[in-house]
Amino acid sequence: MQLRQLLLQYEIENNIKHDEAAKRIGIGRATYFRWLKGESTHLKANTLKKLSDMLDCDVKSILDEEDRIKPIVGSVKAGYDGFPMEDIEGYIELNRHDGKKGDYFLRVRGDSMINAHIYEGDLVFVKQTNEVESGSIAIVLVGEEATLKRVLYKKGLMILEAANPKIDTKVFTPEEVEELPVKVIGKVLYARRDFD
Repeated sequence: MQLRQLLLQYEIENNIKHDEAAKRIGIGRATYFRWLKGESTHLKANTLKKLSDMLDCDVKSILDEEDRIKPIVGSVKAGYDGFPMEDIEGYIELNRHDGKKGDYFLRVRGDSMINAHIYEGDLVFVKQTNEVESGSIAIVLVGEEATLKRVLYKKGLMILEAANPKIDTKVFTPEEVEELPVKVIGKVLYARRDFD
């Protein structure tokens, strides 16, 4: 359970609003809203104690668990005609260090990234983000279609490049990026392959 869920549950049970919950914890409104967005869960020891007392649970252990257990949230096409699935297929336990780097796993369908050593059935570990550096492998929405590609930026163009010579590279102008839209939704940190 995420900190956000714990806080919202507490608000509902106690019939209070965000501002009142922040006041009870002894933090500023901006900090509380960052917690609700999931942007900041690295809490000081005294804040963890206040939260644990208020919520009547061990918040540190809940946050530690959240850092280590990541969902497999479906699959993504390593091509151009796939949709991200929101069904949770399962969970993978990571060490805490790796768990803090990313947010979820996606299972790969298709062969457009084989020369980047990402194969059909692999799991890619994804950090949720709207921006990546040129040359990064990312999950990109093209309209409502999700794809796994290397993202390049050249002369104002956004280029989605496959790692398979059989798959065409797609080039988008700034106008197409806005209109379709074309947007990055996650950066691929690594691919994982399980052998039976």
